[in-house]
Amino acid sequence: MGNKQTIFTDEQLDAYQDCTFFTRKEILRLHSRYHELAPHLVPMDYTNEPDCKLPLALIVDMPELKIFFIFLCNIICINLNILSDVQENPFRNRIVESFSEDGMGNLSFNEFVDMFSVLSEMAPRELKAIYAFKIYDFNVDNYLCKEDLEKTLNKLTKEELTPEEIELVCEKTIEEADLDGDNKLSYADFENMISRAPDFLSTFHIRI
Repeated sequence: MGNKQTIFTDEQLDAYQDCTFFTRKEILRLHSRYHELAPHLVPMDYTNEPDCKLPLALIVDMPELKIFFIFLCNIICINLNILSDVQENPFRNRIVESFSEDGMGNLSFNEFVDMFSVLSEMAPRELKAIYAFKIYDFNVDNYLCKEDLEKTLNKLTKEELTPEEIELVCEKTIEEADLDGDNKLSYADFENMISRAPDFLSTFHIRI
């Protein structure tokens, strides 16, 4: 009989189970998916915790991310009272960047697992909402300001709205969703906004 490849130690798998919403089998499946993206870069043996990161360009091309978050686009469109014919996820880069320690979208295996854990069916609504907020917070100031909304609108509408239309929609959105009157949306404002989307929890997930 041949020797079976050891990818992780039992202690590592236990740690992944404790820190994520995955089983051992699912962790191994995630490693297989990570390895498939760059077999020449990702080792099969992770028992010594190799220093390996995959670049943004490889991650965003995953079919799972290409079609994911269309529903979030729809949520934003509904709340902004606009029409959009988005056919694939225009926020792929932002999703990956939100989970990367360097902010550039380069993911270690641990960060890769964290991303899919948050986007799994088992993750709680509160955790998903935190990362959804981060994805739209383009300038990383912990608020959704007018500039963040403008970038979101341009991505959703493929820059087909005029500057005047963008201005009007942003002002209306802030006026309706800003609970404390500071002319920008805090996390609490955002959470209140998505609470009106009953499908948020059931659709905010990726199956790997």
